[in-house]
Amino acid sequence: MQAIIDFILELDKLKAVTRRTRPLGLDRYENSAEHSWQIAMLAVSLAHHAGTPVDIDRVVRMLLVHDIGEIDTGDTIVYAEDGWEARKAAERAAVARIFAILPEAQATALLAIWQEFEEAATPEARFAHAVDRAMPALLNLANNGQSWRENGITHARVVARLAGPIRAGCPALWDYMEARLDEARHAGWFGSE
Repeated sequence: MQAIIDFILELDKLKAVTRRTRPLGLDRYENSAEHSWQIAMLAVSLAHHAGTPVDIDRVVRMLLVHDIGEIDTGDTIVYAEDGWEARKAAERAAVARIFAILPEAQATALLAIWQEFEEAATPEARFAHAVDRAMPALLNLANNGQSWRENGITHARVVARLAGPIRAGCPALWDYMEARLDEARHAGWFGSE
């Protein structure tokens, strides 16, 4: 019991990891715990639109663990272009440390689901990636491009980073977003590099 409580209290640190997108109507930036909760709810809501039928419980588990490494590494904006290999290695070390707080069987299971998300080779992982990539963009669309404008993110960079994963996991979501992103480009909601 103590190991599980220690693990859950360690996860509380995810609330202190600041992201670059603001929640609707707030002046502060969202944190990684809020992001994980919101994309889990997005996945549950969109499950019938997945490109391939998915085990939604497995998807939700992936989405709840996928950013846990940020407790040690912090968040990197999804549109960053360099340093991903080093970042992923640091996240892998972080999740191994954090999951090791749990009894071995639970740690092994969570590490496996985290790795499945990272590899994006199963229908569940592809769908999880789709909603993970979509949510910051959906917030930006609702916030008049807040994070894109603040960070100089162009329309081309957003499309390059989002199109493949979202189309692979949830084609209907990409069809929706592609049209919204085009409207946002015409509205001037993107940054310039």
